[in-house]
Amino acid sequence: MTIKIALPEDNVFIAKSIEEKLSFFDDFKFKYRAKNGAELIGKLEDDHTIDIILMDIQMPDMDGIKATTLIKNRFPQIKIVMLTVFDDDDNILNSIKAGADGYLLKETNPEELHNGILQVLEGGAAMTPSVALKTLNLLRFPEKLTKDKIQAEEISLSKRETEILDH
Repeated sequence: MTIKIALPEDNVFIAKSIEEKLSFFDDFKFKYRAKNGAELIGKLEDDHTIDIILMDIQMPDMDGIKATTLIKNRFPQIKIVMLTVFDDDDNILNSIKAGADGYLLKETNPEELHNGILQVLEGGAAMTPSVALKTLNLLRFPEKLTKDKIQAEEISLSKRETEILDH
């Protein structure tokens, strides 16, 4: 069975690199590539016979998280693996909430990428180990995410500003 893949990726060199990584495996066929989420959705409207999408997160016009939400609502049978350089809590959490079936980093070697895609197609959830650990920590300590956001929003005042406030 040939697995049909769509690849939304705005960087041509990275897209070619991903295609090259998977060219070692005969069970994959790249059906089409898109420069952003909006273009991908347009292509899916014309032909949604795709098994899996390797979704970039940061793209112009429509990012991968927004595209994932729309695609999962319209084509729930299509599996989506986030394939990105971002391993921060917000992107991981937002991708999962959007309906992503897996989350792998672009640095993943060809064999692990191949295995991750097969895992997702078999009903599993492929994740890079560091992403899996972050996900577990988000589930174990959801209050940490809130505290981190609050701390990031804190404003630091100069000594003079603090003196004025004290008065």
